[in-house]
Amino acid sequence: MIVLIQATVLTIGLNGRSETLRELTIRLIKKQSGTDAARSLKNEKIDSVISNWDLADMENGKFLKKLRNAKPDIPTIVFVKAGDKTNEIAARMLGASAVLTEEASDELFVQTVTNVLGLKGVVSIKAVTPEKNQDS
Repeated sequence: MIVLIQATVLTIGLNGRSETLRELTIRLIKKQSGTDAARSLKNEKIDSVISNWDLADMENGKFLKKLRNAKPDIPTIVFVKAGDKTNEIAARMLGASAVLTEEASDELFVQTVTNVLGLKGVVSIKAVTPEKNQDS
């Protein structure tokens, strides 16, 4: 079976949360710092970004602000702390495609990524070798 990858997604600062997406038809590039993520954006074709608002090396949405300046049209999903209305509003003002709280369920996370990227179901192709004619 061959699985066709529908998108390349860069995740930043999600720790193990990225593993929730392993069943989707996407290629994941996982980074923990904004600095490493910025390098990936320069060196890879990235279709979407999923990031925490606060990163260890870039707090207060600094990475996402830089991302918007460099690639304003890239679909972005942002995680904020539950109840942090200020950062939720700031992420939406930056043009985030979706904003989730860090406490969002895995099911909601996968559904949000699927919707933002416009993913369909898993596409698979099975290579079949034609059978030789048995009558010859």
